Amino acid sequence: MKNIIFMGKTGCGKTTLCQKLDQLELKYKKTQSIELYTDAIDTPGEYIENRGFYNALIVAASDAKIIGIVYDATQERNYIAPGFASRFSKNVIGIITKINLATEIQINYASEMLSMIGVNKIFKVDTVDDVGVEELFTYLEKQ
Repeated sequence: MKNIIFMGKTGCGKTTLCQKLDQLELKYKKTQSIELYTDAIDTPGEYIENRGFYNALIVAASDAKIIGIVYDATQERNYIAPGFASRFSKNVIGIITKINLATEIQINYASEMLSMIGVNKIFKVDTVDDVGVEELFTYLEKQ
């Protein structure tokens, strides 16, 4: 069983988090299908952007201990339905990414959206500058 599955819209940083968690070189690539890393599951952004794919996320999440909803603080639209976290009987956390590129207003909006989604805890990270990443990964190790 993997420790975490990352879900979020295209380009929000799910693959980068997987690469960072596995201490791999950061390389951008478009995730085309569900991909397994050493301790994480990466999902295509289209799976959360299109509600018809929610079932695929639910099935893939059965192989993870924690659900991580990744939310790009700089995005203009929320693609995740309110109450989405209630579909899972597991710990669902929120991860706000790209905080070094976002304004405080954008970060607060992302927190509000993740709260509406129903996450239990919110982490604010910037993977490029290593802000908040250690706190997130320490939390994942303890779970």
